[in-house]
Amino acid sequence: MRLVICPGIHDPKLTDAFLAGISEVWRDAQPRQNTQTFYPVKIFPAHKHPPFSAIDIFHFLCREELAGESLVFVSFSAGVVGAIGGAWMWQQIGGKVAAFIAVDGWGVPLGGTFPIHRISHDRFTHWSSAILGGGGDSFYADPPIPHLDLWGQPQTALGWQTSHTAEGSETFKPATAATFLVHLLKRYGVQSVV
Repeated sequence: MRLVICPGIHDPKLTDAFLAGISEVWRDAQPRQNTQTFYPVKIFPAHKHPPFSAIDIFHFLCREELAGESLVFVSFSAGVVGAIGGAWMWQQIGGKVAAFIAVDGWGVPLGGTFPIHRISHDRFTHWSSAILGGGGDSFYADPPIPHLDLWGQPQTALGWQTSHTAEGSETFKPATAATFLVHLLKRYGVQSVV
């Protein structure tokens, strides 16, 4: 299982901060005696190529020699646009996509044969984006936070994890964006975020 990060249009230091915030929560959630094999995270170089370009993300995946590995995508903002197209192309050549997580992919239609989750910086973005697909468990910040803060400081984004019951009702559980994301990554078999 390989974690693929597709940032948006922003300073690359925000992605470093994102990974540091997720790693902090990850370490706190790990049993102390655990000695797992760690796999590197693949980060699309959005500072060199447009993050909204599905073909550039697809070529990146091919260059990284990820054939045979199941991928979990975490994408942000404009990176959601390119990453969803890249994930579809990856599947078209026989690649496996375990899950797709869109962080503040407002206005981006999401669909696929793999699980899709959304993380949003406010309730309006959560509600209005859900109409465009991504019906798995999701998260929205409450109180709202600035768009870039959700990526740069996910461990401080308080809010609600939402799930749908078998009867069709929605349940809410307090969480941070980082704890929700770590929960999803572990669900899909990611072994490390470092």
